[in-house]
Amino acid sequence: MQTLKNTARKLATPALFGLALFGPAAQAATLVPPQGYYAGIEKLKTGKSAFKCDAVPTPYTGKLVFRSKYEGSDQARATLNLESEKAFRESTADITTLERGVSKQVMQYMRDGRPEQLDCTLDWLSSWARADALTSTEFNHTGKSMRKWALGSLSSAWLHLKFSNSHPLAAHQQEAELIENWFGKLGDQVVSDWSNLPLEQVNNHSYWAAWSVMSTAVVTDRQDLFDWAVKEYRIGAGQVDDQGFLPNELKRKQRALAYHNYALPPLAMIASFAQANGVDLRPENNGALKRLGDRVLAGTRDPSAFKSKNGEKQDMTDLKIDSKYAWLEPWCSLYACSPEVIKRKRGMQPFKSFRLGGDLTRVYDPAHEKRGT
Repeated sequence: MQTLKNTARKLATPALFGLALFGPAAQAATLVPPQGYYAGIEKLKTGKSAFKCDAVPTPYTGKLVFRSKYEGSDQARATLNLESEKAFRESTADITTLERGVSKQVMQYMRDGRPEQLDCTLDWLSSWARADALTSTEFNHTGKSMRKWALGSLSSAWLHLKFSNSHPLAAHQQEAELIENWFGKLGDQVVSDWSNLPLEQVNNHSYWAAWSVMSTAVVTDRQDLFDWAVKEYRIGAGQVDDQGFLPNELKRKQRALAYHNYALPPLAMIASFAQANGVDLRPENNGALKRLGDRVLAGTRDPSAFKSKNGEKQDMTDLKIDSKYAWLEPWCSLYACSPEVIKRKRGMQPFKSFRLGGDLTRVYDPAHEKRGT
């Protein structure tokens, strides 16, 4: 394991050397992201720009207590309550605007390299960091869920700026330190929010919490956060049964397959980031992540196995959306995907997910644009 870790770090040496000279940290990071995060600005554009930085969404500093969109549903939490969903969307609008906006700004900046794009991101994030937003210790389940989703979205977008070999943060060390300290504080709270749950309560939410902490661990170079994310991954992998099902997602009745699919992005990303740091999580529970992915892919072709397992005809609505399969990018970097899966993946590219930091195809399959697909 140590040899693998040393190898991963040697591969990252040029980018990390640049960080040591120019990054917000005084020395090179010891935790690293997958290689695709070192990519520089695609094509520096000059001249007149149509980019407009919108006003900073109001930092959310109140109690993290929100209505659930499944309010009134039974234990399966699978029936949408349109009234409570509307209330949820309205009360969390500024948070979601921040998540989506930062992801979009970073993707634009990594494509065009315009200073105003970077300035906009720094302005938005600095404003929320200075306000100590999203740190309330008064929360319900939906509130702590919003916190970990937001942290994952923001910290994983930030990875592109922090590790890019274009060194975009070189002249912004003070702002970067402010933002990264805020990420670290949120990471500590997410660990507190989601630790020590009984197994019957560990589901996709815990996996997404672990992803947000893994991303934050690499941003802040904190081994304690990295170790917690790996621990939570192992708990999640341990839940995958011999057939590739997750018992706590099967409880979601008609949405069981959709929630199995939703569990895959954070698990695949954690495994990818762990591998970049010399920790191979693929063998966990006899290849649980591979088994889970295979089960979901088979289910999207023929969901009858899920109906046989929990007695419910599956709602396939979410599974018709290409971006829901963004997990295929890290998954196919961990395993030798079959030609059929590769063809399917390429037919849906590029995969862009704000909750995973933006353009995953750019990170894991940079040859996509050259193929002209």
